Amino acid sequence: MKILYPSRLFLLIMLLSFSLFSAESQEKLSEGMVNPGYHEKPSWFKESFLDIREDIEEATAENKRVLLYFYQDGCPYCGKLLRDNFADREIAAYSQEKFDVIAINMWGDREVINVNGDTVSEKEFSKNLKVQFTPTMVYLDEAGKKLLRINGYYTPDRFLTALKYIGEKKEKSLSIRDYFKQLKPAKASGKLHAQHNTLANDLTNTSRPLIVSFEQKTCKDCDELHGDILNRKNVKKSLSNFEFVALDMWSNDEITVPDGRRLKIVDWAQELGIQYSPSKVFFIDNREVFRTEAYLKSFHTKAALDYVSSGAYKTVTEFQRYVQQIADDLHARGIEYDLMD
Repeated sequence: MKILYPSRLFLLIMLLSFSLFSAESQEKLSEGMVNPGYHEKPSWFKESFLDIREDIEEATAENKRVLLYFYQDGCPYCGKLLRDNFADREIAAYSQEKFDVIAINMWGDREVINVNGDTVSEKEFSKNLKVQFTPTMVYLDEAGKKLLRINGYYTPDRFLTALKYIGEKKEKSLSIRDYFKQLKPAKASGKLHAQHNTLANDLTNTSRPLIVSFEQKTCKDCDELHGDILNRKNVKKSLSNFEFVALDMWSNDEITVPDGRRLKIVDWAQELGIQYSPSKVFFIDNREVFRTEAYLKSFHTKAALDYVSSGAYKTVTEFQRYVQQIADDLHARGIEYDLMD
């Protein structure tokens, strides 16, 4: 009797398929046990072997671009992105038409082949790209070059704007800042908030660490920051460790920036690469040490303040690890908290 042996290629395909299935299944099977924070990804996300070079080639052949989605289980903003953004009909349809979306677990162990051909784990890949927040979205062009990076959660309207900026290849003609500026903003107060300012036009020689919040007059998220988040008792206490100034990112007014130069605010914002409002840039001894540039609720806003004022940014290089330490400590003490309150 003749025995038929499967080909080596068939065996390789089966092993790779089992490996991918196992990695995904371990996340799902752990729900409610060791990994209760698992969020189901849309079925149309690309099932990638995580060879980024091949992913780019395949996307280019279909006139698409690659969008890397860095996440972690238990991340409320990742859940919000999947629930409110990618579940939106217009966003989902546009994403499928223009992008191959590939999910990368920032703490994962799956092997990734980067654009240089190096093989690293997901967590090494994330660390090399200095991923500090989840979700982080990195948009790549046909040569593997970064076109845009979003560090944190964007509301659906801003997120769709970013998708269209890259999907329609607008980066060839204008910056993302100018693209955002052209669009009709969401309904907001229409004023720049100054009630938390402790400084005016000279940002040098501060006695405390400095936060420069780049904002704009029509900014719903800025309204929430000043009308709610910064007024909460625990956040206000952490904010008291800082000098603070809110600046209109489009203003032509001149100020003295931390390194002593006189610059127009709009030019300084462009120099710093500010593309989202409010973006909070932290300075110590006139040097930037940290920044947040996405939508944050009070828990993560306070965590960012404490991360800098405590000096933890010097030793805990990944902000997400610092946040997890806070959450673990609160849990151990039996203190209930809501990450999205």
